[in-house]
Amino acid sequence: MTCRIDALQYANWSEKVFRQMRAGGLDAVHVTIAYHETFREAVANVERWNRWFERFPDLIFQGFTGDDVRRARAEGRTAIFLGFQNPSPIEDDIGLVEVWHRLGARFMQLSYNNQSLLATGCYEAEDPGLTRMGREVIAEMNRVGMVVDMSHSADRSTIEAAALSERPIAVTHANPHAWHPALRNKRDAVIRAVTENGGMMGFSLYPHHLKDGSACTLGSFCEMVARTAERFGVRHFGIGSDLCQDQPDSVVDWMRTGRWTRGPDYGEGSAAAPGFPPQPAFFRDNRDFPGLAEGLRAVGFDAEEVAALMGGNWLAFFDASFGPRAPAREVRAAE
Repeated sequence: MTCRIDALQYANWSEKVFRQMRAGGLDAVHVTIAYHETFREAVANVERWNRWFERFPDLIFQGFTGDDVRRARAEGRTAIFLGFQNPSPIEDDIGLVEVWHRLGARFMQLSYNNQSLLATGCYEAEDPGLTRMGREVIAEMNRVGMVVDMSHSADRSTIEAAALSERPIAVTHANPHAWHPALRNKRDAVIRAVTENGGMMGFSLYPHHLKDGSACTLGSFCEMVARTAERFGVRHFGIGSDLCQDQPDSVVDWMRTGRWTRGPDYGEGSAAAPGFPPQPAFFRDNRDFPGLAEGLRAVGFDAEEVAALMGGNWLAFFDASFGPRAPAREVRAAE
């Protein structure tokens, strides 16, 4: 089935954004419901989404499986899949992984820039890899059908997660470090580890992840996609735009700083320009999604490959990832 899927957005949600999703033909979008929220705070964000599903049933509904993407396509709506950019909503309780899966969470990052209870973030000076709890949580996520997302995690932690996980993992939103050396972008060894184990990576359109930033062109972006697909296989890639449309600049402080520091941490930005950078001209909002397909065709992808990159690969990954599965090994108690 031809479909369009965006594997990560954190827009300031509104009827306008939902209608733009429909104008762009988005059949499914993975949305962030937690950066640093506790369990109860993240539940409140689910409640907010429930109200949007009630108010705009002609535009959006909550997705739980790959078949919901097919349903959205058939009905002219957008399936919304919930996920976390930090494991904070499970706090220090592995049992909450299953609770969150039942509430609809389908993705969880093991870390967001900093060290977490599970893994190391990409801004830490040292990366000791997965923690003891991190290894156990991966096994539990595999069991219930929640995707291990390493978008903001450091190299060793990501490579270890790809090797340990019994189901393919994802980097939902990032670009190759070799194309643009942002700390958040992924080195070849990381991309190789994720893809060789059957995983997926979504190409990001967030300006700090782009070569030339806000001035990045469609041609440059699509050439990067082409070169990466040549090296690692087209079936492992899709779009994860990281679109933060209509968010106030104060949200950047929450994303990057949370509660762990009293001072600013602008991360991939700078103290001189702490707010959100302008989107590139070729991708300002969801209505520009079809233009990505045109750009991919222009750099030599055939129709089947374009369909795979625009959503087909993510749909196959959703089909394989979101349901429960009995583990291939028993997690042994520590001796």
